[in-house]
Amino acid sequence: MAAADRTSDMFDDIVMAEERFHGEGYQEGYAEGSHVGVVEGRRYGSLHGAKMGSEIGCYLGFALTWQCLLQKCTDEKNSKKIKALDSLVGMIQKFPYEDPTYEKLQEDMEKIRGKFKQVCSMLNVQSDVRMGTERSSLTF
Repeated sequence: MAAADRTSDMFDDIVMAEERFHGEGYQEGYAEGSHVGVVEGRRYGSLHGAKMGSEIGCYLGFALTWQCLLQKCTDEKNSKKIKALDSLVGMIQKFPYEDPTYEKLQEDMEKIRGKFKQVCSMLNVQSDVRMGTERSSLTF
């Protein structure tokens, strides 16, 4: 009877090998995929975060420059422009740079873009913002 048990164990090992190797392969593949996903996600997040930071930096530099240029003008027409610029700067300063999980990140970014376009219109400045993979630029 001992020989029969040994033979059945040997056949069980052969029959169950496919299932065992399938499970081991799945675990190895899952671990490797998780690691690669984290690396790729970090690279993607860094790239797009840098693009967004560069875009916001352009808007802030634009707004601060125009604030300096208009601070000596006190007429009502320039007062509206200065208020719009102050609003744009305020929106940029409140933007949550440090929180990538912020739920309204894209929504707030669209508001900033809209305010920037409004300010450009008030200042009669044609803006062309290009955010490419090679270079970002803001031309007037």
